Amino acid sequence: MSGLTAKERFIRSLEGKEVDKVPVCSVTQTGVVELMEITGSKWPQAHYDPEMMATLAIAGNTIAGLEAVRFPFCNTVIPETLGCIFNEGSIDTQPYQLDFPCKTKEDAANFSIPADLAKSRRIEIMLKTAEIIKDRISDDIPLVAGMIGPASIAFYLSGAKNYLHWCITDPELLKRLMKLGTEICIEYSNLLFERGVDAVVIIDSEAGPDLLPPPLFTELVLPEYHLLTSEMKGHKILHICGDATDILDPMANSGFEGLSIEERTDLSYAKSIVGDRACLIGNLSPAATLLSKSTDQIKKEAKQCIEDGAGILAPGCGIAPRTPVENIKAFVASRDEYYKEQG
Repeated sequence: MSGLTAKERFIRSLEGKEVDKVPVCSVTQTGVVELMEITGSKWPQAHYDPEMMATLAIAGNTIAGLEAVRFPFCNTVIPETLGCIFNEGSIDTQPYQLDFPCKTKEDAANFSIPADLAKSRRIEIMLKTAEIIKDRISDDIPLVAGMIGPASIAFYLSGAKNYLHWCITDPELLKRLMKLGTEICIEYSNLLFERGVDAVVIIDSEAGPDLLPPPLFTELVLPEYHLLTSEMKGHKILHICGDATDILDPMANSGFEGLSIEERTDLSYAKSIVGDRACLIGNLSPAATLLSKSTDQIKKEAKQCIEDGAGILAPGCGIAPRTPVENIKAFVASRDEYYKEQG
């Protein structure tokens, strides 16, 4: 068992199999300014250039020590492909939305997916990036790609006000947008799997209780997850920001092998609910701890995550851009220290 590669350990953890030690990585964004300065691959250009994106993503493994390569660094690929407008952001700020296509119910009712998704600008960039990374990294390292999920796609398409209003007044209309989102996620994720990606993370925070009441999660979102996970041809992870406590049970029944949760969801309680139905991923605070605290405190809290039931040790959400690489290295080191201390 001690001879496992990082990829074997990662995949076995997702599959609920025995490992020598939990993997330590990030299934969410890994681009930090210090890595950008070292590699010369900087935001916002690294969001749109395959070579730069690949270089920055690989640095999370080769320089910071994370046991996976994860890309991209933003959540805008699908929304921009569907007609949303974004500001590109800066070296330490993510791209942010300026406009959306479904301003009225009529817009939403008539909205359709663009033809030939694989040839759209942003998705072509992502597919090329996957190929570059696979060519550059060892086959012993897992490659993880992220994309937003059905609820988040509906949110980006309709805007926050419409999303919150329609989930009460016209849930069928919102469900239509989610179904379109599911179709896109299936096609896009399988294109990535064909290019060697080992796991796809579906980021669907707008499905969580912070925005969507849990009964609507079960009614509107869960059926889409069942369809999505049944059609994805590779390992699949769900990430939901915020406090996901009230939807942990349906999340565990969604078909996702891994559930990535933020620090606001108590990990030990999550383990008691989820059990062995899925691998829990998380949930060190990326802002309150990984960005801001001493390396000793980072290690202490990371070890507690393992103790509380993390099957993959990871930040609870995307790593903050100004996080020091030293802190990420301490986070990685905490895993090995934990097992040494356990004897």
